[in-house]
Amino acid sequence: MTRVVVAGSRVRSERSEIETRPLVDALAARGVDATDAPWDDDAVDWAGADLVAVRTTWDYTERRDDFLAWAGGVEATTTLVNPLAVLTWNSHKRYLTELAGAGVPVVPTTLLDAGSAVPDDLGAGALVVKPAVSAGGRGTHLGSAQDLHDTVAELLADGDVLVQPAVESIGRDGEVSLIRIGVSWSHAVRKLPAAGGFLVHEKHGGVLEDHTPTSREVEVAEAALACAPVSRDALVAARVDLVRLDGEPVVMELELIEPELFLRRAPGAPDRLADALLAAL
Repeated sequence: MTRVVVAGSRVRSERSEIETRPLVDALAARGVDATDAPWDDDAVDWAGADLVAVRTTWDYTERRDDFLAWAGGVEATTTLVNPLAVLTWNSHKRYLTELAGAGVPVVPTTLLDAGSAVPDDLGAGALVVKPAVSAGGRGTHLGSAQDLHDTVAELLADGDVLVQPAVESIGRDGEVSLIRIGVSWSHAVRKLPAAGGFLVHEKHGGVLEDHTPTSREVEVAEAALACAPVSRDALVAARVDLVRLDGEPVVMELELIEPELFLRRAPGAPDRLADALLAAL
């Protein structure tokens, strides 16, 4: 019997469960011995699985080196999806500057190296600063260059930092997430911040609604995926987050490690994900 382990984190939540349980159930319905376990549980026989699927490892940003070491060990003994090369590349937001260099429309991004001095000119207008290894809005701050100077200094003491202009349209248009499962686009959602907020994540009060992507949004998302270190068709799951600048969609984030796929928003999505995982064997 095929054995699949779905990797998550030790801290469970309603959000992680509704991403994990339908997938495990869909795999079981296909005759698979499917279980889920925290990625950092040394008692798990990762090598004994035919496939390990990285799903809700939402704490990896706090221990990136440990996470990548674990992923490397897993990939050396069995099939890991998405593969280690993708996890390594996508776990540091330096990839945004690489996308921009490849001509992909991206929110303008400046990368500051850890330990460096805060530049005299961080930028004009409202800015957003965040750690280059982060997720879910952790460590993200909004303000003017003057207001953020000390914050950036503190962030640089811990790691690399991104500086971006605040995207005004988020308060009005939100952020669009396009979800790709296997070789096809599956569904999309629009995430809107709470009134007066700028973070769209549900834990910050953001709300979701279904979204039908435009042809241009799909085109930009495809261009972003084309920059990944493996073929886009080798990516079992992917999410591309887009916002609008001057009316045009640009990439805010490319999520290839442990994206929330909003499976509950699309009937049949857990089945499509289960089939895509098994196709990777």
